[in-house]
Amino acid sequence: MRGFEIETNSLLTPALSSFGGGEGEDISLRASSCSQRVRALVATKRSEGASVLIIVLWIAVGLVSIALYFAHSMTFELRASDNRTSGLATEQAIEGAARYVSHVLSNFATNGAVPLKTQFSCEAVALGDAHFWIIGRDPSGTVSTKPYFGLIDEGSKLNLNTANTNALSYLPNMAIDIANAIVDWRSTNGSMSLSYAQLGYLPKHAVFETVDEVRLVDGATFDLLTGADINRNGVLDTNEKNVNGTPDYGILEYVTIYSREPNFYPDGTTLTNVNTATQQDLQALFQSANVSSASTRARDIYRNIHPPPPGQPNLCNGIFDFCVRARNVGMTSDEIAQIYNNVTTSAATYIRGRINVNTASVEVLNALFLSINIDQNTASGAAEQLVSYREQNPGNLSTVAWVFDSLNGNIITRLRSADYITTHSYQFTADIAATGPFGRGYRRVKFIFDIGDGTPKIIYRQDLSRLGWALGDAVRETWLAKETQ
Repeated sequence: MRGFEIETNSLLTPALSSFGGGEGEDISLRASSCSQRVRALVATKRSEGASVLIIVLWIAVGLVSIALYFAHSMTFELRASDNRTSGLATEQAIEGAARYVSHVLSNFATNGAVPLKTQFSCEAVALGDAHFWIIGRDPSGTVSTKPYFGLIDEGSKLNLNTANTNALSYLPNMAIDIANAIVDWRSTNGSMSLSYAQLGYLPKHAVFETVDEVRLVDGATFDLLTGADINRNGVLDTNEKNVNGTPDYGILEYVTIYSREPNFYPDGTTLTNVNTATQQDLQALFQSANVSSASTRARDIYRNIHPPPPGQPNLCNGIFDFCVRARNVGMTSDEIAQIYNNVTTSAATYIRGRINVNTASVEVLNALFLSINIDQNTASGAAEQLVSYREQNPGNLSTVAWVFDSLNGNIITRLRSADYITTHSYQFTADIAATGPFGRGYRRVKFIFDIGDGTPKIIYRQDLSRLGWALGDAVRETWLAKETQ
């Protein structure tokens, strides 16, 4: 710019000086003014160019910001879409798992048998890109921080609709007033004066329709119901603190409303009632089951139940009582097993509330023994002895006769007094948790299946996803971490 000014002056000054005198000076002034205008014009153009550059830069920054914003938004939308897709895959995996459990029960739960864990897959089972787990309970009662996988036998629990106050009150952490309140809730002529009015509802005075309904019973707090096991997976995870240092799972672990046995074959025909059957009926049954010395066995059992005159009928109090009598007349456990699935001692269509001694926990067995007036030390020892025996003799558990081989004395007499125990189960819980592709979309649904009519049916379904992760730290840290790398 300075060069331009010098060049302008050098051109204008000689031309103007030729006019001489004042006119030359005037012309010189005019030339100077012209030069100043040129400089002003150039400065204006320079300023306008800088402004345009700044505006262009701001527009560029704005456009880049908008592009980044939409790119960021699309990233989140992509993740959300991926999660929704994973969630849908997980939900379909759970539906597929439910069908798989139905297939397992159809094939391995015949005649009330409890499917063995070795007979089906229940851990990280692949369905396409999704996987599912069946969260169960360890029948051995081993305390662990890792979830156990398998089906849960509802027959292993006390039935809220049939258990008496004594049995309920002996469950872990249960108070007698809560046990009384539970019985009062289900009783059609409940008479306890409880403070339901201040809670905004009245007592039901009818049978429980779900286990979770026990929450409505006066005094049933979450501490009582779930204990420290907040996510209800049967173990105490690292985030679940237990102040007393011992396992505390709440009473929901030990109660059910679903345990019932059909008193008929899948085709609808009734079982043979040994209390009303004739000697010829028993003999025909024994012969069809290939029991050795069928006529002699039938005669001996019939005379035990119906002594010759003037003796009074000595009816069996339950299936365990019948098995003990069969053993007392010389039948072996194998012979009893040949007829066990074909006999009954009741005329009812369904038998409710029996406890399956093959799967019941130490806590449930202990509560049962205490409720039939067995002292604490004997009851506790007997419960642990049963669990130990069945762990050591898994092939000898087809009938309740094994309890006779495991226990003795007063407990046997007490157990014969009513129809308390069984080795049959027809209701099972499949607590299914699943993840979608790459471990995303976690869902958890609890199903309860009933096979009492011969065909597995889902009779209850509950979404437990709200309770959070229930597969334990090992699955999260190893399998899930590996899948998401």
